[in-house]
Amino acid sequence: MTTDTPHATAGRPADTAALVAAIGARFERLPLCRWHVTVRLIIGAVTFFEAFDQLLIAYALPELRAEWHLTTGQTTSLITVGSVGMLVGALLSGRLADRIGRVKVIAACIALSGVCSLLLTLCSSPGPFMALRFLQGLAIGGEVPVAATFIAEITRAHKRGRFVLLYELVFPAGLTACAVLAWWLMPLLGWRWMFGLAAIPGVLCVLVVRCVPESPRWLADHGRHEEALATMASIEAKVEKITGEPLPQPAPAAPAAPAARESHARSGLRELLTGRYRKRTLVVCALWFCGYFVNYGISSWLPTIYGSRFHLDLSDALLYSTVTSCAGFLGCLVVALTVDRIGRRHTVTWCLGGAALCLLLLGLFAGGSASSVLIWTSLSAVFFFGANICLYLYTPELFPTRMRALGTSLGGAVNRLGVILGPIVVGAVYAGGALGTVFVTLAVVALVGSLTAGVAAEETSGRQLEDVAP
Repeated sequence: MTTDTPHATAGRPADTAALVAAIGARFERLPLCRWHVTVRLIIGAVTFFEAFDQLLIAYALPELRAEWHLTTGQTTSLITVGSVGMLVGALLSGRLADRIGRVKVIAACIALSGVCSLLLTLCSSPGPFMALRFLQGLAIGGEVPVAATFIAEITRAHKRGRFVLLYELVFPAGLTACAVLAWWLMPLLGWRWMFGLAAIPGVLCVLVVRCVPESPRWLADHGRHEEALATMASIEAKVEKITGEPLPQPAPAAPAAPAARESHARSGLRELLTGRYRKRTLVVCALWFCGYFVNYGISSWLPTIYGSRFHLDLSDALLYSTVTSCAGFLGCLVVALTVDRIGRRHTVTWCLGGAALCLLLLGLFAGGSASSVLIWTSLSAVFFFGANICLYLYTPELFPTRMRALGTSLGGAVNRLGVILGPIVVGAVYAGGALGTVFVTLAVVALVGSLTAGVAAEETSGRQLEDVAP
């Protein structure tokens, strides 16, 4: 096996920055093969079920309102408490993942989420239910951005967008599967059985610990040089065995800039908000907020709107909402296949702009029937789902290894602000009877996101992680 690099002739580089660069160069020479796909499938399965757990509350809500006689305020609280947990979980997980490792955090999160789903089946009142949804939110909010960080760190620059986003498709796939199963099973079995089924995937934590290696980039960055080199060599050996061919020599790794070495000691939230990373942090936070404000402002309330405004029965309301989720998944697939050619900045700009146009037309002209709401929300979902999935690719590319998980998790935390405020704002406007105003408001938020991306976002397509963020 060919593992020597200009930085590793004596067994390991002289310093951490050089080893991080050397590890990056060694990943760049790895051809895409079954090893990448296997790891992507395992982490993808975890993310799939976290997405399932996240949206399940929206489809259980009509039953919970009837069973517990919930007011509009209680209903809104039931929706948003999990999102508050996700916000806190995202903030905590980023720092934890940058300190103790990506894989440990991912495994812990899926285990906690599974336990919470099981306990939710035992709840008989809103209080305990909301407490458990908060804890489950900690796990969901923690796992998703750390998983995105990990996948980015094991992927080379060439066609990274396609590879990462085909993995990220598991999240909207989980949302879609939740919608389909809820439409089919909720009227038959009730909400408790749905949460019981959602607890089963908690056992995936064992598979993650046994089969997924820690990120060599993270190991190198934390001074664990021997582990980084051993893990990288193990990955290379598996790739060589799968492909049946020796690996090419890695390209020379550019030495790290002095500023990058000096900043290592002060990496963290302070560095995210100073120097070259301040603008990046503010821009991606704005994009995360706008995209998810629109997404969950719509998806959390659609089943309820169809039932209370247009008097659809539960099965039809869930079916209509499922169609919108399926349309969003289609948008994600299109973005995954085109993002390397179009670029990250243009993808987010045009997707959020398209969502703004669809929602504006719905709010002004087409909100008078359930079918028109279905058509226009589905069209808008194609766009805002596409923009949001691109952020899971784009955000980890903007930050260096030493704070990549924290930067991605900060974006994830801000998206939770959007997830929290979106349903609250929609609920407040909808309570006043102004359905058209709901969609116009969401259109304005989407337009703000589109303009922010178009004016201030940087392009990262086709660039190695260490080049984008030294």
